[in-house]
Amino acid sequence: DNMYREGEVYTAQIKVYIRNTWDWLTVGIRKSDADYVARHCGSMKQSSPTLQKRGKEWFLDFLYTAEFVLDKKEVWDQTILAVDLGIHNACTCACLLSDGTVAGRRFLRLPAEEDCLKKAVGRIKKAQQHGNRKTPRLWAKAVGVNDDIAVKTAAFIMETAASFHADVIVFEHLDRNGRKSGSKKQRLHMWKAEYVQNMVESKAHRQGKRISRICAWKTSRLAYDVESRAHRVRKLLAHRARKCSGEVKRGKESERTNGSYSICEFTTGKLYNCDLNASYNIGARYFIREILKSLPERERLAAEAKVPPAARRSTCTLSTLINLHAVLAA
Repeated sequence: DNMYREGEVYTAQIKVYIRNTWDWLTVGIRKSDADYVARHCGSMKQSSPTLQKRGKEWFLDFLYTAEFVLDKKEVWDQTILAVDLGIHNACTCACLLSDGTVAGRRFLRLPAEEDCLKKAVGRIKKAQQHGNRKTPRLWAKAVGVNDDIAVKTAAFIMETAASFHADVIVFEHLDRNGRKSGSKKQRLHMWKAEYVQNMVESKAHRQGKRISRICAWKTSRLAYDVESRAHRVRKLLAHRARKCSGEVKRGKESERTNGSYSICEFTTGKLYNCDLNASYNIGARYFIREILKSLPERERLAAEAKVPPAARRSTCTLSTLINLHAVLAA
């Protein structure tokens, strides 16, 4: 109360050190900001604002806190939305149930925004080739388009979760530390996966939804389906029996994919969307983890003995969840 006071309409008073003394300074508040606060933050608790400098201007940042009660459902009754965030495709969502049923799928592609971002990065690259190391205006354009992609992706995920009445939104735990290499290293640097996840987490908690993250190892590399009987017999004869149909082929690994990483080929010969396959595995790993955590120790060990891939989280696929559900149901 001794550093900030609310003034008249659209004004406030802050105490600053000015002219060799501490004095009250009257500042203006934009009408749009004041109306937004009154509309969306009226029931929240307001904390003391902080004075921040951005560029050559000073701004008052207000913090509002609120408490929300998250949904508490048994894992068997949950409906989840598994999200696979991509570099070229914005995101792929799959709605899953605890028995492995896929209730729905949604895809988001932003070709216009991706094209604008590609052109903006190309302008920066061309300017750097001509010796211009500092290009703030070009970088501001690229960062603005990149932020727009992230905001639209987060809004699409929340709309999809609301349409399927999802209780939990599941992401991959992405560890992006370390030096990037390859031809896509600049695109990886600009990939705002953490920003999208944090934005979705904030929005989901306001609606009472939970957020969870799972191990990201080989979610795209392993096929989600169960191999056919004839294919299983061939692999048994070769002493290489597996529950899922094995690793997929992407890009230049297969002639049928034509060098594309958006389509993968299973060992059974089936072509499938690579991001959709990953989203199935993401949702399956969440359910396997939560189901095994809820079981007593003896039942968990018995289930893992009958379904060995369930004991190792980095090899779990949708077929593992289906097999685990069948064992527990029996």
